[in-house]
Amino acid sequence: MTQEYDRTLMMLSTALDMEEKGKGFYERVVKTTEDKLGRDIFAGLKEDEEKHIERIKKIYGSIKGEKVFTEEWRDLKVGDKDLKSIFSELVAKYGRNAKATTTDIEAVDIGLDLELKSVKFYEDQLSKAKDEEEKEFIRQMILEEKGHHALLSDLRLYLADPASWFSEHEHTGLDGA
Repeated sequence: MTQEYDRTLMMLSTALDMEEKGKGFYERVVKTTEDKLGRDIFAGLKEDEEKHIERIKKIYGSIKGEKVFTEEWRDLKVGDKDLKSIFSELVAKYGRNAKATTTDIEAVDIGLDLELKSVKFYEDQLSKAKDEEEKEFIRQMILEEKGHHALLSDLRLYLADPASWFSEHEHTGLDGA
C-alpha cells in the first residue's frame, strides 16, 4: 500500500507543478492581453487553476498525514456555470469587435498547449490509479481541463476570425440554402 501512496504523492506533486505553471502563465497574460474578452477568459482560467492547486494540496496533505485520499476536494468546485455560456455572456458584453493582437493569439495557443498537456497527464494517471476516490478526482480534473481547452479553442476562433465564430455559434445560414 505504501507504494501506491508514493505513486499518488508523485502524481499529485507533478500535477501541482503543472497547475502552478498554468496559474503563473494566466496571471502574466491577464496583464498583457489587449482584448477585453480574452483578458476575462484568462482571469477565469487563473481562478480555476487556483482551485486546482487548492484541491491538490488538500489531497496531498491528507495522504501524507492520514494515508487517505480525502473526498474533501469535492468541496472545491470550479465555477458554477457552463463554460460555453460564460463565453457567450462575455461576447454579448464586449460585442462583435475582437481587438486581438498576434501576441493575444499566441497566448491562447500556449494556453491550449498547456491544457492539452494537462488532459494527457491526467488521462495517463487514470489508468494507474487504484483508489476509487483518486479515480473520481482524476476524472473531474480531465473534465475541467478539457473544458478549459474547449474555452480556449472558442477564444482562438473568436480572436482570429470573429465572423466565423459568430457564424458557427449563431447558426446563421445562407438564404435559400
